[in-house]
Amino acid sequence: MPRVLELTPTDFRRRWPEEDSADVVLLDVREPQELTLAKVRQAIHIPMREVPQRQHELDSAKPLVVMCHSGGRSRRVAEFLATNGFEEIYNLAGGIDAWAQEIDSSVPRY
Repeated sequence: MPRVLELTPTDFRRRWPEEDSADVVLLDVREPQELTLAKVRQAIHIPMREVPQRQHELDSAKPLVVMCHSGGRSRRVAEFLATNGFEEIYNLAGGIDAWAQEIDSSVPRY
């Protein structure tokens, strides 16, 4: 299995402060109905099931951090992308739930 590193939301924000957010791709793989509950403004959204057909939309030259609700689905997507040519790829540990707790308390938890 390809190597996928874990980043907590705090690690993510330390590494890529908001002013450097253009230097990284944050990919949200949750379902559309989940986005109505909570979302991170800078994230792009491709549902997990659509990633294989839409991976060409992602910039493989930039670091890629994959997120979901708690980190399980995003880990599987990150592993898939790592086997398909993405070199600097991370899983957001704890997902948007951890993001709401560590980074932005205005993001609703569900």
